Amino acid sequence: MHRTSSLVARFAPLVILLLALLLAACGSAGSQAIGDDLAEEPAASGAAGDPDAGFGGATDGQGEAPPLGAPIEQRIVKTGEITLEVANVGESLGRVRALAVELGGYVGGSQAGTLDDRATLTLRIPAGAFEDALARLHEMDAEVVAESTREQDVTGQVVDLGARIENLQASEASYRELVARAERVEDILAVQSRLDSVRGEIEQLTAQLDALEGQAALSTLTVTLLPVATPVQTTTEAWDPRAQLDQALASLVGIGQGLLNALIWFGIVWLPILLVLALFVLVAARGVLEVRRRMPGPAPAAGDDGAA
Repeated sequence: MHRTSSLVARFAPLVILLLALLLAACGSAGSQAIGDDLAEEPAASGAAGDPDAGFGGATDGQGEAPPLGAPIEQRIVKTGEITLEVANVGESLGRVRALAVELGGYVGGSQAGTLDDRATLTLRIPAGAFEDALARLHEMDAEVVAESTREQDVTGQVVDLGARIENLQASEASYRELVARAERVEDILAVQSRLDSVRGEIEQLTAQLDALEGQAALSTLTVTLLPVATPVQTTTEAWDPRAQLDQALASLVGIGQGLLNALIWFGIVWLPILLVLALFVLVAARGVLEVRRRMPGPAPAAGDDGAA
């Protein structure tokens, strides 16, 4: 009995040391596993920035997604502008507002002046009622001055954003599992940082997807109402007395500038030349007179002397 106790006392430290080494190895392996999981990010996170991941990350080797079982609903963003010339802007304004509500939409914005000034309305109506709205506007007692429509297919963008959000959500779930498994503080902080980053990307892509879905669900139609212009009004609008006054003043200023320029040239260039020429003429005239004065007069005739 005494011998057995001595053997236990001798080997007890060795057993405790082996148990400590075993526990340390297990803890290191757990931390290493979490580190490896962080180093090898989930495939879904890498696919979030890949355009081909829009169909779950699987492609047919040529960058195109394989056909899905369920048909994809097409998303078309429709926008348009139409300008109408109406007899009464106020009455037509009310009719256009009522039309938007009747078709299940609303007036997103409007800009109208006083009395019969022009008015502009931005209608948000369901995409299925876009053509009906244009047809109803053509049926109004108005003349269509201008019209333009545009359609943009955003189906691919919607599908891509939806798939990227799903992949990121899968990554988020993986990171949450890592947080639950982590034991060290540094591991928890590292996984939480990745989790916050993925959560931010999900929120950003969700906002983009909601915006595209909203644009596809509700079309935008801008309606401009112009009052019918009468001949007197057209003539009055064409005549601008202020513009005529400005043109007359501009002509007067031009004439004054021309006269002033002529005076400047005459005073600086022509006046000195004319003075020099006049001096030469004066000197020449005095010379001629002096020569004539010094020349002897004609001799008297002989008959004139006898008679005297």
